[in-house]
Amino acid sequence: MTAAKLAAAFQVTPQDPLAGLEGRAQLLRSLGAALAIRPDLFNSPGRIGHLADALVAEAQDGTLPAAAVLARVLDGFGPVWPDRIMLNGVSLGDVWRHSAIVTGDATSGLIPFHKLSQWLSYSLVEVLEDAGLRITGLDALTGLPEYRNGGLFLDLGVIALRDPAQAGQAHQVWDELVVEWRALTVALLDSLAHPVRALLGRTAEDLPLACILEGGSWAAGRKIAAVRRPGGPPPLTVVSDGTVF
Repeated sequence: MTAAKLAAAFQVTPQDPLAGLEGRAQLLRSLGAALAIRPDLFNSPGRIGHLADALVAEAQDGTLPAAAVLARVLDGFGPVWPDRIMLNGVSLGDVWRHSAIVTGDATSGLIPFHKLSQWLSYSLVEVLEDAGLRITGLDALTGLPEYRNGGLFLDLGVIALRDPAQAGQAHQVWDELVVEWRALTVALLDSLAHPVRALLGRTAEDLPLACILEGGSWAAGRKIAAVRRPGGPPPLTVVSDGTVF
């Protein structure tokens, strides 16, 4: 899978670009390699759909916690992500450093997000339920720390840059400013869920965070971005290779 083939499939043009094209093509190549090395999860030859068989086998009386879905996704697809921060020989994926995180062990300074893996896990829930499983504990997953949810909080003034000039600069995904923005997004999404449920008279069980993300914060973040800036880009520019955002 080359970037050129992917561009042709998605009809990419200078007028309709796709960010991180080469990074996305590399992800697909890495996905093929990840399937090949885990016949216990994906059978042989490896097929993504066999992950469902592993999840069904793990269920107890037809019930499976959402955290178990995420654990399998992280386990099976971990090798897909580019090697960045390593811990005990394991590439951590969407995990970054922030000086405010202090622990007494090897995880000091590290803050995990796993945004794309969690997004995939959320997306699998309905499919698995259609297959007969009952997925519980959806709120054990976090809100998604991506630029639409995070942009909502910046654009509406819930949080603000200490240095407003940084809004005009490009930032790397590992910059502390971006890591802090994403961490605040996760925390604020939890805080947002409570008043939304209270307003609608719903519980965490019948209005999980996944629903608030899908129908609320993500869509709202996109709409406010379109009002604030032509074309609707996020309030912060983050250099993306397609493997985090």
